[in-house]
Amino acid sequence: VFPSLAQAQASVANEVYQELGQPSVFLFCPTEYCSSLCSPSPSQSCYLQSIGQELLPGIGVIWTGPKVVSQELSAALLEEVEAVLRRRPVIWDNLYANDYDCRRVFLGPYMGRAPGLMSRLHGLLLNPNCELQANFIPIHTLGTWFRSELGSCARPDRAGMEAVAAPGDSQGAQDGSYSPREALEVALRDWVAEINQQALEPGK
Repeated sequence: VFPSLAQAQASVANEVYQELGQPSVFLFCPTEYCSSLCSPSPSQSCYLQSIGQELLPGIGVIWTGPKVVSQELSAALLEEVEAVLRRRPVIWDNLYANDYDCRRVFLGPYMGRAPGLMSRLHGLLLNPNCELQANFIPIHTLGTWFRSELGSCARPDRAGMEAVAAPGDSQGAQDGSYSPREALEVALRDWVAEINQQALEPGK
C-alpha cells in the first residue's frame, strides 16, 4: 500500500493524531532516532526526509542525539535534525538510562549539553536510572541546567555557544551559566538533607 516504511508510519501517526483531535502533545519515535542509526547521516537520510515531509507539523519527533546514549548534544547536530524533520526535535535523553545494563548507575551531574540548546528543542525527556533513589542527583541537576537555560534565553548573546562546561568548571558562578560541578555540589547537599530527614521519620 505504501512505497516506503517512513510513509506508512507517517500515515498511521497522522491518522491517530487527527482521530485524537490533534492533542497539544503527540510524540512520534522514528525508526532512525539517533545519528548512528541514520544512513549515511541525518540530513541525507531518505527515511528522515520522508518523515519530515509527511508527518503533520503538530506531531513532535523524538531524538536521542548522536547515539542511543549520547554523551554530548551540540547545537550543530540539532540544527541538522531540525532541518531534515522540519521541526525542532524532542530530546529523549538516555544519559542516565540503565535499563539495558543493570550494573551501570550514573550518579553524576547532568552534563555534556551545550549552552543555549533549549531554543532548539521542542522538549526534553529524561530517561532515568531504574533505581528510584539513584535519580535524585540526575533530576536535581537537570533542574539546575534548565534554570540556567531559561536564563540564557533571556541573554541572546549566549544562545548557541558550543562550549560545554567541564565537571571542574567554576565559571558558572561568575556569569550565571551552568556548571556541572556546582550543580552536583548543591544536589549532594540537598540529597544529604533529604536522607537525614527521612532517617528521623518514625519507623525509619
